[in-house]
This record gives sequence, structure tokens and C-alpha cells, in this order.
Amino acid sequence: MRKVLILFIVGLAALVFVNNPIVNHYLAELTESALPVANGSDSLYQSIVKNAPTYEKPPSDAKIDQVWKAMPGYNGLKVDIEASYKNMRKNGVFDKDRLVYTQVKPKVHLEDLPPSPIYRGHPDKPMVSFIINVAWGNEFLPDILKTLKEHHISASFFLEGNWVKKNPELAKMIVSAGHEVGNHSYSHPDMAKLTASQTREQITKTNDIIEAVTEQKSIWFGPPSGSYRDETVKIANELNMKTVLWTVDTIDWQRPTPAALINRVITKVDNGSMILMHPTESTAKALDQLITEIEKKNLKIGTVSELMNEERILK
Repeated sequence: MRKVLILFIVGLAALVFVNNPIVNHYLAELTESALPVANGSDSLYQSIVKNAPTYEKPPSDAKIDQVWKAMPGYNGLKVDIEASYKNMRKNGVFDKDRLVYTQVKPKVHLEDLPPSPIYRGHPDKPMVSFIINVAWGNEFLPDILKTLKEHHISASFFLEGNWVKKNPELAKMIVSAGHEVGNHSYSHPDMAKLTASQTREQITKTNDIIEAVTEQKSIWFGPPSGSYRDETVKIANELNMKTVLWTVDTIDWQRPTPAALINRVITKVDNGSMILMHPTESTAKALDQLITEIEKKNLKIGTVSELMNEERILK
């Protein structure tokens, strides 16, 4: 009788131990951690290992291009073998759409390059940016902001310092709508003709007023009319700012019809494009359809900072 009782107690203890949630969780984790070793001869695991190089992409370093000047880098892709195996294990067959990736950063970044203007993002990044230079056109800003909001799009507004001083509420409205603000000089001069001290004053004075009004710090400088010289870019760089130009010009100040403006952009826009516009009637009327047409080309629309970011967009 005593032996039976002892066996019963031992059996009960074993049952409780095996069904203990803490123990079960520990055993599950132990099993998961052992997967890579256990799967050395697993056909699915080996298939992932074999196919991984086909889907991996090397990172691309930032560089100075002969045509486009400074260009940002772009992350590479590496297949996470273990995570991909866990993702496919249920079905037991290789599926490229269930591969799990990690991003690999380039060795050279935009900030590593010598001072140079930026005309576009990386040519492999399926994203574009709207660069909206603001020194006038107040009456069209509300419609432009409304359209951007309807499409859930953030743009980069380059603000003239004197305009911000006269229109603080509009500047705050732009920022509160989630848009990025850049520096477009203080009084819209020809930056190529200014002395070093005048250039520094134009940039710093605008930075100060933008930050005071919007509480946002500008890191991008857009010279009026795209006019600059090497010294302009170097001074901006000394002030921790990158000089930004554009890839595609809407030429909206010439008052084109919406159809003409859209056609001008769509026939030229591509990966990494920066699209220049202003708060004009032409842009306000064309913007809704322009956004739709750009997105039909499988291009995302983001700020200059998002476009310059090395993060790879995964489809």
C-alpha cells in the first residue's frame, strides 16, 4: 500500500511539473533557440539558405555624382535565415514573400561627404518629395495644405525669413499640419552675388525666426532661384545645413494649366525626384491629380528628410 501511495505522489508531481505554464514556456523557448542547430539538415531551412543571396541587396554608399552632386546612401537587405524559417515553417515550403529581412547600412553617409548641393534622392528609392518655396502666394496655401492633408502627405516647405516674420500664423499652420520647414533665405536675394558675411546673415537670420515662430529647427537650405556658388554651400554646411535644389521644376510661376503642370512633372518624375513648386493657383488646382498620378507610378511622397533617409522601402 505504501509503495502504491509513493508511486501515486511521484506521478502526480510529474504531471504538475509537465503541465506547469512556466515550465512549458521555458521548454518552448528552449526549442525555439535550438531551431537553427536542429534545422541544419532540414530541407526548408537549406532552401532558405540557398535562395537567400538571390533576394539580398548590397548597401549603396553616399557619393558625389558628376551630374547630381551629393547623393544619399541606401540601405542594403540581408535575409534573416532563422526568422524566415520560423515564418515559413507552418506551411513547410519556401515562399519568397515570407522572407524576413534586416537592413544593412552603407559605410559612407550623406554627412560624410564634402559640402555639395543635393538635387535628388537615391535613384533606387521609390519616393519623391515636394519642395514648396514660400515667399508669397498666401491665398493659395490653405487649399494646398487641405489637399496634402486629404492624401496624408507631408511636404517640405522652404520659408523665406521675412515672410515668416510677416505671416507667423501661416508658418505655424504649416508645421502643425505635420510638414517639414526649410530655410529659403531672409529676403530672397541672389545668393551667388552675396559676400560670405551676407550669406551667413541671410541663413542665420532666417533660421532664428523660423525656430522662434515654429519651434522647428531647419536643416535644409534652399537658395532662391537655385542660385548659389561653392562658398554658399560651404557656409550652409558650416551652419550644419545641407543645400537643396530640385530634380523636376513645375515652373508654376508661369501659370500653366493644371494639365500642363501635371504632364511636365509626370513625364520626368522618377525614383528620388525632388519636385519644386510654389503656392500658386496652378499648383493648388493641379495638386490633387498630381499626387494621384505620382502614386500610380508606385512612388511614395515624403519630406526631404524622409527622402534622404537611408531606410530602404520594402514593397
